[in-house]
Amino acid sequence: MEIAKDIQITGAEGRPFLLDIYYQKDGKAKPIVIFAHGFKGFKDWGHWHLIARAFAESGFVFVKFNFSHNGTTLANPLEFGDLEAFGRNNYSKELADLEAVMEWLHSGRNELPAAEASLQSIYLIGHSRGGATCAIKAARDVRVKALITWAAVSRLDYAWQDPKLMQDWEKRGVYHVINGRTGQRMPIYYGMYRDFVAKREALDVEQAVCSLNKPFLIIHGDEDPSVPVEAARQLHQWNAASTLHIIRGANHVFGGSHPYQAKELSPHAKELVISSVQFLKALEK
Repeated sequence: MEIAKDIQITGAEGRPFLLDIYYQKDGKAKPIVIFAHGFKGFKDWGHWHLIARAFAESGFVFVKFNFSHNGTTLANPLEFGDLEAFGRNNYSKELADLEAVMEWLHSGRNELPAAEASLQSIYLIGHSRGGATCAIKAARDVRVKALITWAAVSRLDYAWQDPKLMQDWEKRGVYHVINGRTGQRMPIYYGMYRDFVAKREALDVEQAVCSLNKPFLIIHGDEDPSVPVEAARQLHQWNAASTLHIIRGANHVFGGSHPYQAKELSPHAKELVISSVQFLKALEK
């Protein structure tokens, strides 16, 4: 197993971020999976490393990265040490970061030997909010050959449905979310909403999914307390050619936690990986 961790590239607004690569070095061009984390997520969270290994063992190059404004830092990618960056994140920046990863793949930089990766087979996987970001990117980018979402939201304004919240947010310029794991009060500045409104059509998940003309697998747990399974059914309804896989009893992170001490994936995460790998392997035939 070849693992290259914490490779630095430049993302939105010139802010650097880190990515990891997992693959089996065999001199064969392997399909590439790019994984995007969700809200309050990061590439080294929980069991993502075990999932990366599982994909690599199945014959893929697996790339996971931190969005540039996710609140972690280059010096400490495991903690939210830059809450100001977190607060100034927006969906346009996340799409710019995803494009930066695509450009890095095509740049020929030697962290990933050209002989080991097939640029003709690039797949996106996004978890939670990252699933919506990946859906928008997949709909626009011909280099992306297929999309998989894990516990994805079906709209990017999902948190902004309360009129009082919106009124207070505009007045104060910021609202805070609590990180249940660390207890941190994490700011979200009103500029995020302004960016969304200015680019509402470009950030429309429904429009992206309806127009998506490539293979699309939707996986969701039916006991997800964060993003109800109805979101997965909505995505599936918008794209009749998509495949829906509901994992019975699975929560939002498919049995993961942070830190994740076990050496093996949970049964729900194993089902997640097997379903995803089988879907992508079928496309390679």
